[in-house]
Amino acid sequence: MMGEANCIFCQIVAGKGEASVVYRDELVTAFMDVFPVNSGHTLVVPNEHSEGLDGVGEMVGGRIWAVGRRIALSFGQAGIRAEGANFFLANGAVAGQTVFHCHLHVIPRHSGDGFGFKHGVFSRGRPSRFELDEQARKLALQIG
Repeated sequence: MMGEANCIFCQIVAGKGEASVVYRDELVTAFMDVFPVNSGHTLVVPNEHSEGLDGVGEMVGGRIWAVGRRIALSFGQAGIRAEGANFFLANGAVAGQTVFHCHLHVIPRHSGDGFGFKHGVFSRGRPSRFELDEQARKLALQIG
C-alpha cells in the first residue's frame, strides 16, 4: 500500500486518515463519502495510489467495479433509502475530478432526491452512422 504523502485517500488506506470504512481487501478500500449526495454515498478506491485510470490495471479496476456493485446491491438491506444507484468516476480535472486518487462514487438514488445530470448531457444531437463507425473503428484499433 504505497501512496502519496499528501493524498487523503492514501492516508485513509494506510489507516492514518479518518474514515468510516465499509470494505477493505488487498486491492481496494471502500469508505463513506464525507460530502454525500445522498445518505449511503460510498467511495471505492484502489489501495495503490493512482491519480487516474491510466495507473489502474484491469484486475484492480475489476475489483473496484465488483465492490461497488456489492455495495449498491446492499443499500436496501442496510436500511439505506435506494430505488437505484449511480456509479460515477471522474477521470481528470476536466471531467470533474477534485481528489487525484482514482475513485468510484457509489451513490444511492431515490425519486425526488434532486441529483442528476442537469446540463444537457444528452442534448448534443445525434451523430451520423459514419461518424459513429469511424469512432468505433479507431477505438477498436487501440483496445485490440
